[in-house]
Amino acid sequence: MVTGLMMGLIYALIAAGLSLIFGLMDIVNFAHGEHLMLSMFSSFWLWSLFGLDPIFSIPITILLMAFCGVLTHYFLIRYILKAKMLIQICATFGLSIFIRSIAQFLWTPDFRNIDKPLLEGRLEISGMFIGQPQLIASLVCLVAFILLYLFVTKTETGLALQATAQDRHAAEILGIPSDKMFAIGWAIGLGCVGVAGGMMANYFFIFTDVGINFALFAFVAVALGGFGSIIGCLYAGIIIGLVESLGGLLIDPSFKLLYVFAIYLLVVIFRPQGLFGRY
Repeated sequence: MVTGLMMGLIYALIAAGLSLIFGLMDIVNFAHGEHLMLSMFSSFWLWSLFGLDPIFSIPITILLMAFCGVLTHYFLIRYILKAKMLIQICATFGLSIFIRSIAQFLWTPDFRNIDKPLLEGRLEISGMFIGQPQLIASLVCLVAFILLYLFVTKTETGLALQATAQDRHAAEILGIPSDKMFAIGWAIGLGCVGVAGGMMANYFFIFTDVGINFALFAFVAVALGGFGSIIGCLYAGIIIGLVESLGGLLIDPSFKLLYVFAIYLLVVIFRPQGLFGRY
C-alpha cells in the first residue's frame, strides 16, 4: 500500500499537467510522455556533464520544461486551436513521434541511470523498508501538487487561467489575453512533468521510451478523475497506484495493468464524466 501510494502521487502530478492543458484548451497532449522523458534526460545530462545531482537540478529542469511548453504553444498549438479534433490529435501525436525519434537519434535507445545519487538507500519505518529516493520523490510531487492547486485557485493568474478555461472569448473581453494564458498553461503543465521526471531520475532507468507507460497512466488518471479537474487527478493517481500495487501483490503481478484499466472502464461506463467531472 505504501508503494502504491508513493507511485500514485507521482502519477497524480504527471496527470495534473495533462489535465491543466486539456481543461484550458480542450487539447490532449499525446506528447506528454515524451516531455517526461525529456525531463529525465535533462536531469541525467546535468549530472553527467556538470556533476549536478538531480535533487539540485530540479529548478533547472522545471525551467527547461516550462520553456519547452512555451515553444510548443507558440510554434505548434496556436496554429491548430481552431482546427478539428482529429487534426489536433494528429499534431500532438506527431510531436510525440518527432521528440522520441530525435531523442533516439541524439542519445540512442540505450538505458542510462544516475550512479550514486544523493538520494539512495532505504529507510526502516515501523518494520517497513521504504526506498529513500521513492519516498522523497513522492513527497516532492505531493508538495508540487499542492502548490499547483493553490496557484490555480488562489492567485490572480490562476483565476485568469480558470476564466480562460471556462470561456476564452468572455475572458478576452475582460482584458485577459487568452494566447498568453495558453502559453502559461503549457509552461505549468510541462513544469509538472519536469518535477516528476527530475525526481524519478534518481532511481528509474532513463531511456527514450520511458514516458510511454507513465503517459498512459496519466491519461487514465485524467479520465478517471474528470477531464480538467486537478483535484480529481490526485485521487485518481492514488487509486491507480494502489490498484496496481495491491492487484499485483494479492492476485497476479502479470495482470496488474489489467486491474487499473478495469477500474477505468467501470468508471467510464457508469460515470463517464469521471469522479470529479461534470456533464
